[in-house]
Formats: sequence, C-alpha cells, structure tokens
Amino acid sequence: MDIRQLRYFIAIVEEKSISAAAKRLHLSQPPLSQQLKAMEEELGSILIERSKKHLEVTEAGKALYKYALQMIQLMDEAKMEVKEVGSGVKGRLTIGINTFSDVSLPEILHQFRNHYPKVTFKIQQNESAVLCQLVRDRVIELAIIRLPLELNDFSVVHLYNEPFYFITSNKQKPFNHEVTLTDVQNYPIILPSTQGLGVHYLILEAFSRMDLNPNLVGECSDISLLMDLISSDFCTSIVPETLLKRHKGYAIHAYKISGATEFSSPVGLIWMKNYRLSNTAQHFIELLKNHLQLHT
Repeated sequence: MDIRQLRYFIAIVEEKSISAAAKRLHLSQPPLSQQLKAMEEELGSILIERSKKHLEVTEAGKALYKYALQMIQLMDEAKMEVKEVGSGVKGRLTIGINTFSDVSLPEILHQFRNHYPKVTFKIQQNESAVLCQLVRDRVIELAIIRLPLELNDFSVVHLYNEPFYFITSNKQKPFNHEVTLTDVQNYPIILPSTQGLGVHYLILEAFSRMDLNPNLVGECSDISLLMDLISSDFCTSIVPETLLKRHKGYAIHAYKISGATEFSSPVGLIWMKNYRLSNTAQHFIELLKNHLQLHT
C-alpha cells in the first residue's frame, strides 16, 4: 500500500459510498473500486462490506482507517515541518469560531502569541455545524462551537455555560426584573441563527420543556440585521450573552431569562478523535485548559 491508496480508503470510509468518494477525489468510480480491491487482496482482509444501499466498514477496515489517519497526518506534518523550517515559521494554529464569537478569545490568543511568537494563525468564523464539517475535512484542527450537536467523532472540552437574554426595543415598556419564558412567550420573536443549529434548538427546547407556545415570527442568521429589526421595534429576540457584548450601541432593553431549568448555551472546544493534532494545536488546548482553571 502507498499513501495515495490510504487517502482513497479514508475517503471511502468517510463518504460511505464509492461514488461519493470518487467525486470527492475527482476520480472515476471503477479505478477507485479497483484500488479498494487491491488493498483487500494485499492485506488478506475484507475492509468494506458492500450492499446495494450503502457500505459498512468491517473491524479490519476500522483498524486500517485509524492508522491511515495517523499516517496521513504524519506525512502532512512532515511536509509542513520542512516548509516551516525553510521559511522560518514554527507552526500554524488553525481554529474555527462560532458566529456568536467568544468575547474572551482575543485575550486567549494574545496569551498564546506571547508564549509562541513565531506561530501564525488561520481563524475562520461560521455556524457550529459548518465548523464541525471543516474539522472533519481537516481544513481546521480546532473549533469553538455552540452545543448541542452530534459530536461522536470529536473530543470535546467544555468551556462554559452562557445565559440567555430577552431583548426588545427601548420603545417597549421595560420590565423592572429578570424575565421568564412565560413572560415573553406572546411577544413577536425572531430567533438568531437558523433551524437545526445549537442556539435555535436550545431556545425551542426550553419553551417545549415548559409546555409554552411562543409567538415565533421568523429567524435571522445576520445578527446585525436582527439587532436593527429589534431596535426598530419590529420584533424581539432571545440571544446568548456574548451577542450582547459584541453588538453594543443599539436602542434595546435586555433582560436575563430566569426560571428555565438548565436554559443556558454550552460552549465547547472540539477536535477529531483518532487524529494526531499538531503540536501547535496541542499547545493551544493546554493553554485554554489552564485559562479555564484560573477563571473557575
């Protein structure tokens, strides 16, 4: 077997389809099937069980997949190390940040650069589900995401739980106290983010847990637009605390939501299981864990 065949096998396992793997690799399907058959003959083991509907990875295939990831990672790291030594760069931190970015991240990155001044950065901002896929595709190594999401493929460090706030235009009669979901259910609410993602799910689940039927009039993934709509008294919303800290200066009232058991937004750092992280990523995880210990 060679590195090229291992890359083919990884694509087949992850796509669960010869045709989808061929498309990902920009190959035609027959040669890819032939490469898989050649690997099985060389190893004397069935790696993939084939059926009309889908492919199933055998135990032998799972073992090969685990080592294939490590070997590809080592090969990529070897290439990167040579390039970095040649250019004087000693590492690169590739990390994704959820759209509702953690306001303490600049402080953490500043500390990291003080410790590792020759490290360069690739920082991508996107929705949590997209970031998970970018980590799977090895576009980035680490991501700070909002939960809950399906995370069986990932290692997770829980960072913190963040409270939610109900926000209205300052034209609305203000509350003089924290609010409950019962207090706000009849207001016209536009939810941040989009259906199927962490924050959206948490809000709907909290209402459902209390047998409430909120007056949901829409959803909006553009947070600046959402804040404009709220301050113009078009709607209200429910948002995590970080959003308020990052989007200041709007004509709004904000009220912490209380009385909803476990109604908070968990945030975590993720990376792929069975995948060797670069030293740069490992140093960042270590620094972040130390930061958490100092602030708990």
